[in-house]
Amino acid sequence: MDFREMVKKYAEAPISRHLILGLLSDYKRPNDKISELLKSKALISLRRGLYITGPRMDLPTPEPFLIANHLRGPSYVSLESALSYWNMIPERAYEVSSVTLKTSKLYKTPVGRYSYRQSKAPYYSYGIKSIAYSPKQTVLVASPEKALCDKIVLTSKIYLRSIKQTREFLMEDLRMDSEQLKTLDTKVMELWIKNAPKKSSLKMLVKTLIEL
Repeated sequence: MDFREMVKKYAEAPISRHLILGLLSDYKRPNDKISELLKSKALISLRRGLYITGPRMDLPTPEPFLIANHLRGPSYVSLESALSYWNMIPERAYEVSSVTLKTSKLYKTPVGRYSYRQSKAPYYSYGIKSIAYSPKQTVLVASPEKALCDKIVLTSKIYLRSIKQTREFLMEDLRMDSEQLKTLDTKVMELWIKNAPKKSSLKMLVKTLIEL
């Protein structure tokens, strides 16, 4: 059986080196075979020990958000990437931004940039949604409310002190639409504040949203 057939059912998620070594167990030198697959672009290395299949394999590949979940875990997609996904901001994010319990990190991969910002429990665990992209691809993404809170909490120099300043931040800096902002669930956001960093900024955010 050729490698394409072996890897076919695993191709919609990032593939670990451990799994590939298992698929190549009949080879005398499986590590040499992996090097050959990388050289021929049948495999693309995301980071040490994690791969996706290359274009020449002509197989379905994982969505960028699923790659983000696997590249550094535990993590979930948030910040500008999630805000863009939920159509809360007009820009398309040029890199996939995530939040992790691990230290902050940036990966520059052959299939794009993936950045991670560190957050602490229990705040980390709030507002994470599981989104089914396809039968084989389910990704973890911040809710619109959590993505906005993360943007404030995890961006240095953002301190919201008044309703006027907060409105300017939301509608001028982030270019958010007031009608979409009115759809956010302020009650659930209030529940997170007790265990969140930048409590006063999040309280001002909630106050501003309620007054829209």
